[in-house]
Amino acid sequence: MEKWYAEDLKKFEIVTIFDVLMEYLKSGRIKVDPALHSELTTYHDPCNYGRKSLKAFGIGYFEEPRWIVRQCCPNFTEMYPNFEGNYCCGGGGGAWALPFREERVFYGRIKQRQIRNTKAKLVVTSCHNCRDQIMKSLRKEYDLDVEVKYIWELVADALILEPEKSEEE
Repeated sequence: MEKWYAEDLKKFEIVTIFDVLMEYLKSGRIKVDPALHSELTTYHDPCNYGRKSLKAFGIGYFEEPRWIVRQCCPNFTEMYPNFEGNYCCGGGGGAWALPFREERVFYGRIKQRQIRNTKAKLVVTSCHNCRDQIMKSLRKEYDLDVEVKYIWELVADALILEPEKSEEE
């Protein structure tokens, strides 16, 4: 963001879902139970939060989502290549929303192979296009046996809900 809106950044605080979830988890505002997600889990780096954000704004989100996922999933494995070298899922650039099914499936073949090689049963991502492409296209077209969740959905599913204290307590 510093590259494009240096002056505006002085006026506003800009946060991502990663910033919010990390702050809440680190401060204890929310607590999660990692025992709820014991299956082998991997994280897919979306192009928009990774490479594109790094190029456009000078900030790529790679470590932050992994830290969040590890709080919820103790059995974590990496895809290779990863971080800015990770493969696109094939649904980016609006391809998921457009009538390019054959192209999406074709370009997604590399991502499905990458996921399959991890042997993970749960794939977490933070992009709606990536989630839909992996969940609704790659699972079906390549018989990929994985569950797919948004990062916020993973955290929500792992929340430890404590009963509210009454005023009398």
